[in-house]
Amino acid sequence: MGAGDSKLSFKKGVFRLSEETNIPANDQYWFSFWELPESAEDVFTLFSAADIRRTRDAHLENLETLILAVTSRLFALRNNAAFPDADTAPERDALNCIRILTRLLPFIYESDQLQSWQDRFFWGVRRRRTRRTSTGESEVIFDETPEMRGQTEEYEDAPPLMEELVDVLTDLLFYAGFTLPSGAPGKPKVSHAIWQSGVGCNTPVGTTKEGESNKIEVLRLLLAITSKAMFLPASVLPVKGERALTYMVTCPEKRIVLSVLCSLLNTTLKYNPASWRVPYDHVVFTDPRQVLVTYSLQMLLVLLLYPVPDGSGPGLKNNYRHYLGRLHRTQDFQFCVDGMTRILNQPIQATTSYLPGSQKSLRWAPEMMMLFWEALQCNKRFRSFIIETDRVHDFVVLIVYYALEHRLDPSKSGVVRMCVFVLQTLSTEAKFGKSLNKCFEGQASLPASVRIPSFSGTYADYLIISIYTLITTSKGKLGAVYPALLAIVANVAPHVQRLSSSASIKLIQLFTSMSAPSFLLANDNNHTLLHSLLESMNAIIEHQYSANPNFIYAILRSHKRFEALRNFTLEKGQEEINRENMTRKDRGEGIDSPKMSLSEERPPPPPSRPDSPPMSPGAFEIGGSDSDSESDSDDDDTTSKTAAIPTPTTTTGTPLVESPTNTAPPSRSASISSTILDDAVPLQLRGMSEKARGKLPEGAFRRQGSTTSLSSHVSTPITPTGAGFVPTPHWLESWLPHLPLHTILTTISQLAPAYRELLSRPTPPGAETMLEHIRKTAPRGIEPSLIKTHMFEWSPLALGWYESLLWGFIFVSERHVSKGAGTVGVWNGTAVKLFRVQETAPEGPSLLAPRGGVDAVGANLIERLGNVTMRARGEATPEQSRRGSTDSGAGAGAGGRTAGA
Repeated sequence: MGAGDSKLSFKKGVFRLSEETNIPANDQYWFSFWELPESAEDVFTLFSAADIRRTRDAHLENLETLILAVTSRLFALRNNAAFPDADTAPERDALNCIRILTRLLPFIYESDQLQSWQDRFFWGVRRRRTRRTSTGESEVIFDETPEMRGQTEEYEDAPPLMEELVDVLTDLLFYAGFTLPSGAPGKPKVSHAIWQSGVGCNTPVGTTKEGESNKIEVLRLLLAITSKAMFLPASVLPVKGERALTYMVTCPEKRIVLSVLCSLLNTTLKYNPASWRVPYDHVVFTDPRQVLVTYSLQMLLVLLLYPVPDGSGPGLKNNYRHYLGRLHRTQDFQFCVDGMTRILNQPIQATTSYLPGSQKSLRWAPEMMMLFWEALQCNKRFRSFIIETDRVHDFVVLIVYYALEHRLDPSKSGVVRMCVFVLQTLSTEAKFGKSLNKCFEGQASLPASVRIPSFSGTYADYLIISIYTLITTSKGKLGAVYPALLAIVANVAPHVQRLSSSASIKLIQLFTSMSAPSFLLANDNNHTLLHSLLESMNAIIEHQYSANPNFIYAILRSHKRFEALRNFTLEKGQEEINRENMTRKDRGEGIDSPKMSLSEERPPPPPSRPDSPPMSPGAFEIGGSDSDSESDSDDDDTTSKTAAIPTPTTTTGTPLVESPTNTAPPSRSASISSTILDDAVPLQLRGMSEKARGKLPEGAFRRQGSTTSLSSHVSTPITPTGAGFVPTPHWLESWLPHLPLHTILTTISQLAPAYRELLSRPTPPGAETMLEHIRKTAPRGIEPSLIKTHMFEWSPLALGWYESLLWGFIFVSERHVSKGAGTVGVWNGTAVKLFRVQETAPEGPSLLAPRGGVDAVGANLIERLGNVTMRARGEATPEQSRRGSTDSGAGAGAGGRTAGA
């Protein structure tokens, strides 16, 4: 049978599924599903989404029989001693069974009406029919065929279908002759040998092109099985969990867990995108190994991130996280660090190449950042290793790069938030703060987006200036992580030394902006940010006074701001807001004036009535106007240029995935869920001393689910309350007296006389004279407080955000379907619930993808073949036909992007 005939026969068989009722289980027709397809593309193109949905909704019994047929065939092949044998147990049959299941499962998961059927069919108790062979062994069969009649049959208990399927697929990942090289005769087919050298293995087991291709097929099906998470709301997933994932991560067999963990980890970290490459090679051919690395990394993260829900069983835990946390060998840590930095550096090298477009940026850099974060949370020894070897400095620069590069891209907001939390995780280690005092060299070699002009200082200076840039240039889109950014500063503040003048001024400018009435009175929570920043300043003074004269000098020059805050009243704040409004009105500036960048001067707020309450958050920007010039005097009111910090605004909380098809607008309930998840970030644990922190090294990063009320875990430290908020004297008194101003005001009172005396001289001395005076003057009446560590606590909603971020990455990476790309569009056209899908127009032809007449003819033939029966029977509208064509993978090249909450 030719290729065209087999495709036509397979398509006819697909039509029969939805046309006939209750096709017999012993019909030879079922054989066609594993005998006719010649590739994964055949299955995903000819078995369209419309075909699956029509069968699912009208003839579920046929879909049930099909799944039983292909799983039984797959189980029989795995248990066949001759597999893979071209005559008796062909590899093709196993691959087609895997492909059919991969195609079907997402469309089964998307149907809420089938939930009870799924529980019964996939997870119910089973009894399967067996027959006795001539050797006396029990062989499982799917159904009776004519040649089997008359043989002795009996039934045996069987595990749930999904459990057996997961076990068989896990075995196939380590099956000699299928995914591993053929072994010696007589040896077990399943060896659980680690694929690559690296962690836990010094000698690679070897691989072949066909073996890697088969690994891709098996991993893709495992991802499809676990992707039921995509079809659960983010608020439900961490609490309810996903049964297949729970079964996988709680596997009690240590040998299997370690084999899977090390194989996926080594395959991911061993990959070197720069080896044996020539410029523009990606234009000519694709690297199939990239597909295997992508699936390996994604499967690894799916296993590591999953929190076992409470109530799953006594003593159950995620064994993959457990054993990742047990790594301790220095060579293993070195291997992990080298692999992570290699992948994270690649997009930077691709964009800064002397030959534009000569290298293709890897798509999985955000996933690698996620793996790095998991290693930090799971393994305390790993955290110590990267800090003590100073490799942490490389990661700080990389994290800052990704945060600043994507800070204005709504589709990348999840990546930016994750980068902030990674920095906060690092900052909880006291050794990290001390390591930042190392001089930062080689700043000129950084990409332009993270390079600071004329920079000379330490890594602490670089980090503080970068945080300042992230806050003041993100236009309020990162308001949910302002507390985490300030927590990073607070964690490193007690340890920083030799803070430069530039970094000191940035901290003062942040204080100036956050203490402005227009910011403090914008909503009822902004004062918490000011409180956190003041604690950071106190920590520097109390623990590193003599080592940071530049910072003390910057405080002296801005002493009026601190004194004004001490005497702040609601009336004074309202007067200043009105005065700024009038100034803006005189300038002819409206409410919709553009947001200012770092280098621009903050304009006054837009005009408002004198008797009106402060304007709603987001309608204005905030900034200070204290002088930072060297010639500042005690009575100088010169206005300096300070960057505006936009009031935090609400953004979409679930990952935003753009796709080339049209979908219905989100429902009201979905919108509410998105708003809640916007601030579902880890809760900040304030005021934790070193002693208290030392008592819970594991619990600090605990990520188990919880059945506690979800509303009680919503983290909204800076969420605007809207235009309805009206500040009152009672509200002001609830927090203003508790601001930690004592240390700063005491320092000012003791140093201000000498400062004024120096400025009153006929020839004022330079700044160095004042700095020397600060070094020699020890403050009195200031008792160093306990060093506090600002950590975070995972809540169910925060876990939902984290899971949605990962599955958004997976969804988008699988979205692009093109010949040779290795992806087939597993979830294209499905109704996912974990994140929102936003539609974009398909990309047009380009120099690298001209898409000429041949492509058009091919796409047209596929569309006509996929929809011929639907038109003939009149079962679908033209719009449904177009949707079915796109669902089947015809929308090649469509843009897709993800933005985390």
